[in-house]
Amino acid sequence: MTVTDSAATQVVTPDDIDIAARRIGDVILASELHQSERLSEQTGATILLKREDQQAVRSYKIRGAYNLMSQLTGDERSAGVVTASAGNHAQGVAFACRSLGINGRIYVPTNTPKQKRDRILAHGRNWVELVVTGVNFDAAQTAARADAERTGATMVPPFDHPDTMAGQGTIAAEILAQLDRVPDAVVVPVGGGGLVGGLATYLAEYAPDCKIIAVEPAGAPSLTRALEAGEPVTLDTVDTFVDGASVARLGDFPFGVISSMTERIQVLTVDEGAVCTAMLELYQNEGIISEPAGALAVTALEQLEIDEGATVVCIISGGNNDVSRYSEIIERSLVHQGLKHYFLVKFPQEPGQLRRFLDEVLGPEDDITQFEYLKRNNREYGAALVGIELGSATGLHSLLERMEASRIDCERLEPGTAAYEYLT
Repeated sequence: MTVTDSAATQVVTPDDIDIAARRIGDVILASELHQSERLSEQTGATILLKREDQQAVRSYKIRGAYNLMSQLTGDERSAGVVTASAGNHAQGVAFACRSLGINGRIYVPTNTPKQKRDRILAHGRNWVELVVTGVNFDAAQTAARADAERTGATMVPPFDHPDTMAGQGTIAAEILAQLDRVPDAVVVPVGGGGLVGGLATYLAEYAPDCKIIAVEPAGAPSLTRALEAGEPVTLDTVDTFVDGASVARLGDFPFGVISSMTERIQVLTVDEGAVCTAMLELYQNEGIISEPAGALAVTALEQLEIDEGATVVCIISGGNNDVSRYSEIIERSLVHQGLKHYFLVKFPQEPGQLRRFLDEVLGPEDDITQFEYLKRNNREYGAALVGIELGSATGLHSLLERMEASRIDCERLEPGTAAYEYLT
């Protein structure tokens, strides 16, 4: 079955969230509220990290999935469940399937990292079937809904359902219970909006002065576009790098909550490259392995005007990051910081031209990290793709000046252009 039109009239209440907290209390971990000395010193505030990466499935998604599935009737459990997910919700559903003895089919898009696919099967074991289909979450969700209609299985939405939102909102109840004061702000990652909708519902009742900062990736601003249009809209294109938050359409239930609290909820978008930098800094300084979506809240801190001495909670929503992605993460971070640049260099086919390039163009702190000939059949010139990592972002201007003065033709490839995407 799927969510019916009549369900759209349901409202998630603070009482629903308190009941959900009791319902799932024996299954989920009351995750650590860890103070980051580094981020606190940088901002002049007390920055607390809500460590949802510590859950059994390494993300907060277990809260909503288990809250919904534990309420299914006997007949509904016998019919099984179906869900779609970019990976984290799927792990929560798989965990719940095995814990509750419910068979499930889980649809994930093709861009779901292998690490997440493996963990889904590890949590669900013989209780779940994994179906990989579609280029993004929304395509997988369409396939899952068709399955539910065809088989009579219960759809377990990752964000667009009151019971899912209530389960995810239990994080707010935990934060207030763990603190001896009301936080000044809670910074929340946004994909489909279930987490921020649940948190906002609870905090509006018990911490009305707490500001909520909703953060989404620049490549998937579903909340921003929904608020502009006055209703959820489907994005034409989505950058799937921040896979846990790359949702083309905000959920209807979350939008109902968020749109009614716009005076309390600030919405920010952050660049994917900045997310990568935050991920690396969390790992190198706090020892936290965060996935891209899990670092959204911390990434937003540099955009916020935070009062000195304020208490700010950042939700680390998940830690399911595939180690094979770190080369791309490092690359995106360097480009974002202005340290990595790419050029098309046309070398005259004369002896000593590479040495000339090194002597005349490259600075003492610069390093060539990629060198690839692109064309070898021209007798006068040989074109090469050259990646250069600078010692400092401020060194780009002098590098470009040296290139201009050299007789070697150098063309900078600008990020975001077709040539840049194709060649790099």
